Amino acid sequence: MAINLQKGQRINLKKENGSALTQACVGINWGAIEKKGIFGTKKEAVDLDGSCILYDSNKNATEVIYFGNLRSRNGAVKHSGDDLTGDVNGDDGLDNEVITVDFSQLEPNVEHVALVLNSYKGQDFGTIPFASIRIYEGTPTNVREVFAKYDVANDASFSGHVAMVMGVFYKRNGEWKFNAIGDPTSDRKLEQTIQTVQQNYL
Repeated sequence: MAINLQKGQRINLKKENGSALTQACVGINWGAIEKKGIFGTKKEAVDLDGSCILYDSNKNATEVIYFGNLRSRNGAVKHSGDDLTGDVNGDDGLDNEVITVDFSQLEPNVEHVALVLNSYKGQDFGTIPFASIRIYEGTPTNVREVFAKYDVANDASFSGHVAMVMGVFYKRNGEWKFNAIGDPTSDRKLEQTIQTVQQNYL
């Protein structure tokens, strides 16, 4: 696919050989915050939460896959599990949380698959070291082609925010496409972000 999307771009999920993309992942990487004090530097754990919301044609949320529900009913969407700290010893280059979506297994009534990120403790995105997101073709252990990246830590538009909409996969005429959104929101909790997506991004 060899595409690096900018915010707001939309693509057909077609591989170079013309076949449809059947599986995609969103990987989220971040570090613990360093706090300098009288007695030296200490690390403050950071808990970012990637979540996936499935919506039907009426824009109703049918399932939410997040740290408290790690797989959809039929297993089409899977979450790797809750990372409560971030990389404490610097960037290890690995994703702290990964959500996998198998489009071929999604229930027929699902027409939108939204990917969102929330800072569970309300820690400002702008203060979190090397926070970044990549959305790619492949599996958590086999990254084939990255087609959207967000450098959350170094993008000033995320500073002052604790929630964002990463992107939305959507179905048109039986084919899945992707909208790279990358917008911070004013939400404080996942429940609010679910509503924000419903109202503004479907």
